[in-house]
Amino acid sequence: MGRFYKRFRAEEINEPTAEDTAPAPVATEPQEPETLDFVNERVTLHRFLIDKINLSILDSLDEDEIRDELRPLVRDYARNNNFPLNAKELEGLTEDIAEEMLGLGPLEPLLSDDTVADILVVGSGRVFVERHGRIEPTKVRFKDESHLLRIINKIVASVGRRVDESSPLVDARLADGSRVNVAIRPVAVDGPQVSIRKFSKKPLSLDRLVENNALARDMADLLAAAVEGKISMVVSGGTGSGKTTLLNAMSSFIPESERLVTIEDAAELQLQQAHVVRLETRPPSIDGRNEIAQRDLVKNALRMRPDRIIIGEVRGSEAFDMLQAMNTGHEGSMSTIHANTPRDALSRMEQMVGMAGMPMSQLSIRSQIASAVQIIVQLSRLRDGSRRITSISEITGMESEVVQLQELMRFEKTGVDEEGRITGHFRATGIRPRCLEDLQTQGLALSVDMFNPSKVL
Repeated sequence: MGRFYKRFRAEEINEPTAEDTAPAPVATEPQEPETLDFVNERVTLHRFLIDKINLSILDSLDEDEIRDELRPLVRDYARNNNFPLNAKELEGLTEDIAEEMLGLGPLEPLLSDDTVADILVVGSGRVFVERHGRIEPTKVRFKDESHLLRIINKIVASVGRRVDESSPLVDARLADGSRVNVAIRPVAVDGPQVSIRKFSKKPLSLDRLVENNALARDMADLLAAAVEGKISMVVSGGTGSGKTTLLNAMSSFIPESERLVTIEDAAELQLQQAHVVRLETRPPSIDGRNEIAQRDLVKNALRMRPDRIIIGEVRGSEAFDMLQAMNTGHEGSMSTIHANTPRDALSRMEQMVGMAGMPMSQLSIRSQIASAVQIIVQLSRLRDGSRRITSISEITGMESEVVQLQELMRFEKTGVDEEGRITGHFRATGIRPRCLEDLQTQGLALSVDMFNPSKVL
């Protein structure tokens, strides 16, 4: 232990005091006690260790050396804090801490906590998480800004990207597929900001989403048939509304025989089919060259003989190429878009197609959209943190210069219960989709009763 202290400690070494080892106040809601995981205790132990060690030396030691030197420190800390651990459990905790020191440090316990959906780092001293749709503070912190930047650089370097003053914004992903967004000074005034959307180890299925009351069973049946029947769709919603989750769930109904090409800024789609080609954008190099944008990937995907193209999110001129793909033999393609209503989604697509700089009139652009996209699924994150499919709408064509949109099913709010949760039910509008006959000719029979407006779905 003496050698470890000499190499890691910057100040005079004393035995841990009560003040050093006292657990910080827990800011999160009480959780069920864990047997061998100790998420909260590991967070507290991290806080103790990052105060006591010189983090800059970690990169100069090999993994075995770090493990050997951490073991007595963790053992002493566990003894001083009366952790009820036997020798095997103590060794397991030591191994966990060593892996965390070699990984993403204080964030590792949160990454391993399955109840956490998002991790939001606000400077070195504050970390928040989202659990069950609600944001809450945690007691996780970093030693200082340099410590946080060290973790950030480890994340972005692993996917061949960089973040510095000349390029202070970056999208990246973790090894498990979790999506990461980073902003540092000078654009982040109060220090580095990190947002991590955790990668679900078990993608939610439509059945699970029905169980979670995100949509009704009849809505799930309609979407499943539409995907299998190669109906081109756009999933619309705000930030954190569950667009990618729904896209993953729907994609499971794509036949195994089809070749799929996915295009994303940071790859996070979890398609289960055997024949999937995953493409990811690349930011420009330090001299501003070698960028590969989504539009470049969409153009290239058309030469890769795809049956369907799935774009994680359209946000610019690639919308034009996506519509071209949907109109030229790639029916059943899907994408997501940021918009608050289906009508807003149409307006945003129109604006993004205009960004492509093609000599097209407004009427021509709208005609392209109307002929390419058939279904718009609207998602919303409600005030209580729950996520719902609030509308399924069908594009039926053009009337004069307006894209015609008819709503098939919707979520109707009825009030708020005693616990502040929004109550409501799903209901059909009474309109049968024009694509219904096409689906039935493919053997995808849907009960017409699901479109009965007097029935709660």
